[in-house]
Amino acid sequence: MGGFEVTGDEDGLPKGTRTLLLLGPAEPGFWPHLQSQPEWDGAPDPVDRWSRRVIGRLACDLGAKALFPFGGPPYHPFYAWALRTGQVWDSPVRLLVHARQGLMVSFRGALALKGVVALPPPAPRPCDICPAPCLTACPVGALTGAGYDVPACHAFLDQPEGKACMSGGCLVRRACPVSAAYARLPEQSAYHMRQFHT
Repeated sequence: MGGFEVTGDEDGLPKGTRTLLLLGPAEPGFWPHLQSQPEWDGAPDPVDRWSRRVIGRLACDLGAKALFPFGGPPYHPFYAWALRTGQVWDSPVRLLVHARQGLMVSFRGALALKGVVALPPPAPRPCDICPAPCLTACPVGALTGAGYDVPACHAFLDQPEGKACMSGGCLVRRACPVSAAYARLPEQSAYHMRQFHT
């Protein structure tokens, strides 16, 4: 989903890291694939357990180190790392926006490589040509350019009016034109909304 070259030793990265690659779900197909895996067994945290297994194996095969956005504290600075890739930016509502996934972007892990690998050139920032429907999409104004009012979001999700967000994903994320064109299934968004709102 993006990466960047590391020119020296940096805090938070394994010593000797020269390239950091950020990994996340590719659609279409990720959600059905994940649900067919052994981690989808009814035990807690199937997405994190799958990520550890799959990305951990990739790291072993490549002689890299696997890093994850979960399992802390302390937590790795995935937000800051994403901004260094040239594929991800801070959106008008302060959530990350990806060149191809829009506000549906999520990271499952990263690979810290000891070698330098070729990376794609920076992509155009989609928000630069967008009328920013994300700024007005939240029915209770919980997610705006001023930040994220998490208690207001949770309170709304507890109401019958919050059903559309719970069953199909955050209306702000869905309002992004890039997100709307990305093939993420509503069931996947509903799962993550349930995890967020428990």
